[in-house]
Amino acid sequence: MDITTAHPERGTGFLKTSFNGINALSGIGILSIPYALSQGGWLSLIVFAAIAIICCYTGILLQRCVDSSSRIKNYTDVGEVAFGRKGKILAATVMYLELYLAAIDFLIMEGDNLDKLFPAVSFRVTGRLTLTGKQAFVLIASLVVLPTTWLRSLGKLAYVSLGGVLASAVLVAAILWIGAFDGVGFHERGVPVHWAGLPTAMSLFAFCFSSHPVIPKLYLGMRDRKMFPKVLVVCFAVSALGYGLTGVAGYLMYGASTQSQVTLNLPPGSLRSKIAIYTTLVNPLTKYALFVIPIADAVEDSLRVADSRPVSIAIRTALVVGTTVAALAVPLFGYVTMLTGALMCSSVIMLMPCACYLKISSMTSRKLAGFERVACVGIIVLAVGIAVVGTYIALKHIVQTL
Repeated sequence: MDITTAHPERGTGFLKTSFNGINALSGIGILSIPYALSQGGWLSLIVFAAIAIICCYTGILLQRCVDSSSRIKNYTDVGEVAFGRKGKILAATVMYLELYLAAIDFLIMEGDNLDKLFPAVSFRVTGRLTLTGKQAFVLIASLVVLPTTWLRSLGKLAYVSLGGVLASAVLVAAILWIGAFDGVGFHERGVPVHWAGLPTAMSLFAFCFSSHPVIPKLYLGMRDRKMFPKVLVVCFAVSALGYGLTGVAGYLMYGASTQSQVTLNLPPGSLRSKIAIYTTLVNPLTKYALFVIPIADAVEDSLRVADSRPVSIAIRTALVVGTTVAALAVPLFGYVTMLTGALMCSSVIMLMPCACYLKISSMTSRKLAGFERVACVGIIVLAVGIAVVGTYIALKHIVQTL
């Protein structure tokens, strides 16, 4: 059966798929881009653009892998078709850990920004148990995102995604407005390059484009799958533009003092600051489900309970509870984001797609052009470098902080 034409009437259209894709890409990484520039300097923008192009290309490679076999239904199936059971286990491990860490980041970010809006807040639960503002806000955020994880239709989820896309646009506009008209200005010059901070910047850049685990689901859920490469180009172009504007504006506004989330730098009494933070709070609420659903689908398939709605809801609820506990235990947004980008994202968005594509191509009649083979090998080497150096730096900071 040709999986590119099966049941075309049941899929989502170009716009809905684009909304889901942009929503997955334009995540909380937008808050850390100014910090990434402060770590790497202005020349790191070249690295940022290169990583965006590479990730768009590896997304297309992933689509080609899906097209190679009707057995492929999700990201882990790509690893299995390429390298057998070991490949599936490896793909599943890096993918689900990456998604899980990203979901944890969402909740940490919610707690940090709500705490900025409502400082010095605490909640007494019992006589001996008191929750800090951050802890309470993480719990509230988890309750809000919980119902979105119960949605199983990408078509319905697209309407949630539209809210996330609009929230990202409002956030970028609010930051630009604060810099231009609220007395902050764009006066910081920054540095051309900061070599010691470049690995940190690269790890955070990789985190920004970590949407590959949902690409097979988006592709297979699309009505006209021949349009999917155009969807990817649109998604990466729009997301990179938003990231770039935010990064440049934030770095010009705060320079070396930029915090891991640029919203934490914004003047607390400004109306535009509150708008920026509120839209920041909306963003993860609309994206959380896109990252948790692939994990839930895998658990349901392994337990063979995908057709049981009550069990499905219970599994998705348990996943939300797990990420909430982790967010409460390790509330270090910047370092968790860096670790996610270095170790997991580089493997998921660069290494695995290229390795699987090379292997699957060698097993089929498809012959790769010389430049394509060189490009894949080069991307694999880059991914390994980011993973080794970035992970070491992130773990070092986490251990020192704890």
